Amino acid sequence: MIISIIGVTMPNVVVDLDVCEGAGVCADVCPVNVYDLVEIEGETKAQPTRAEDCIMCMACVNGCPVGAITVEE
Repeated sequence: MIISIIGVTMPNVVVDLDVCEGAGVCADVCPVNVYDLVEIEGETKAQPTRAEDCIMCMACVNGCPVGAITVEE
């Protein structure tokens, strides 16, 4: 799904919080700092807090050791 705001499209960045182990690889490899590690229900999880900055390089998808991230057009 592409989200469109005033004619600008951006990818849909999703972290499956049930799968995410909070390793932080996504935050480390993302060249545009899309991710923050946050505390959710007592566990560290990745959160795409700046998804609008995603350039679809897929470094996060390829780097996530548990496959918790999807990025779609």
